[in-house]
Amino acid sequence: MTTHQHTPRPSDSRVAVVTGGSRGIGRAVSRKLAQDGLAVVVNYARDAASADETVAAITGAGGRAIAVLADVAEEKEVAALFDRAEEEFGGVDVVVNAAGRTTTLSPIADLDLAALDAVHRTNIRGTFVVAQQAARRLRAGGSFVAFSTSVVGTQFPSYGAYAASKGAVEAMTLILARELRGRDVTVNTVAPGPTATELFLDGKTPEQIDRLAQAPPLERLGTPDDIAEVVAFLGSPAGHWVNGQILRANGGMV
Repeated sequence: MTTHQHTPRPSDSRVAVVTGGSRGIGRAVSRKLAQDGLAVVVNYARDAASADETVAAITGAGGRAIAVLADVAEEKEVAALFDRAEEEFGGVDVVVNAAGRTTTLSPIADLDLAALDAVHRTNIRGTFVVAQQAARRLRAGGSFVAFSTSVVGTQFPSYGAYAASKGAVEAMTLILARELRGRDVTVNTVAPGPTATELFLDGKTPEQIDRLAQAPPLERLGTPDDIAEVVAFLGSPAGHWVNGQILRANGGMV
């Protein structure tokens, strides 16, 4: 019997790239990975101030982090992001694609196709672009973690465009895991349920928020830290036997 198990790299020599790492779930993931000892490259698309705040929070607590601008759907920018991670910290061990966008809720019959194109560009093309670089560059023992949404399972009306974009991410997860056979690299996707981020809370009434909070048996919204713990586990040696999976981190929603 052959074994391909590598000795895990010590966490303080491991490096993470977190796209969309400046706010919300991405920020929580960046901070958690840094707490676990990884050097973190915090990617952002627009909000430099938030990225700098995230880096300052990490370095202020004794961690290592830098902020790097890149649009996940732009191949050259993402290649440069990974180049920067390698130049600054020596390699890449964990890639978390937390960059994503929601879209205006709309029945499919009435959907503005420009909105479909925008969500497709970030959520599908962006995931592919980041996954390509991860597949080419992750070191042995590494992990790629993508993001979906529990709406792929709950199938709520008016979420057609968003759920379709994330369904595509779920469809590629096991395929990429199988394509990386022999590399000792895992590929998984985390699908959060309703999570209390600024993006999620924006524009919702207290009644809507309360109704969503009551949906899971645990009777609360998720927090960014809840999701970050799951991502950190998947990226760690402890979670390395989980591969090709979709994890619905949602407190028990269907």
